[in-house]
Amino acid sequence: MTTTIPKPRRARAAAAEPTAQPEAPGQFSDNDMYDRMVSAILDHRLPPGTKLVEDKLAAAFGVSRTRVRPVLVRLANEQVVTLTPNRGASIAQPTPQEALEVFEARRLLEPRLVELFIANATDADIAALRTCIDDEEAARASGDMRRAIRLSGDFHLHIAQAAGHQTLGRILRELVSRTSLILMTYSPSHAREREEATACGCREHRALIDAIRLRDAKEAARRMLDHLVRIESQLEFTSPVADAPDLARLLGGA
Repeated sequence: MTTTIPKPRRARAAAAEPTAQPEAPGQFSDNDMYDRMVSAILDHRLPPGTKLVEDKLAAAFGVSRTRVRPVLVRLANEQVVTLTPNRGASIAQPTPQEALEVFEARRLLEPRLVELFIANATDADIAALRTCIDDEEAARASGDMRRAIRLSGDFHLHIAQAAGHQTLGRILRELVSRTSLILMTYSPSHAREREEATACGCREHRALIDAIRLRDAKEAARRMLDHLVRIESQLEFTSPVADAPDLARLLGGA
């Protein structure tokens, strides 16, 4: 008598297992939302004081309000967003004292980071810094000052990344975001002065690369310190008035 062996039911069981569902079209992950908001701040498209209405953010990102709130809390923890009870969220408005503290912190951190960069950087890392400066100068020449300022920040962040110190690098990323708000609030009021300040920044970055290329850590640290002192000296502690941006246009889309 032949015994019939039942067919294995593994395939059926596998088919019954739930499969991961892709995010709905137009939705963003929490990190995507965070990165877009930080980019808008670094690009000077979200000025200090901008109201971050949860409904508008949710619509811009194609998500629910509950998805937006943790992102706002994360930004608030980094002091680039202010959360006020019964008033909601807004882009932080740094005070003159906060501006001075941010630059003091950068003066303490970045000379050390550039020393570590010199100890660890490859030729490709140095070439990437040169490319960043070339792009910054091209942006300035075309009148795209927002992009120029963003690239200036990227220059400093690349040094921190290649330095290999994760903790200092994470702190500097927050400080660079806050610096962008400070520059929006307290940069020279006249367009010509702002352009000259950016041009000066390019020259200082190139002088810094010269010291880096020679692997002169002491000189590079000194030039980094002088660069940060010069930027801080350009600040004008006044309060300009800016129009509220369109959150959906800035943050939504692909």
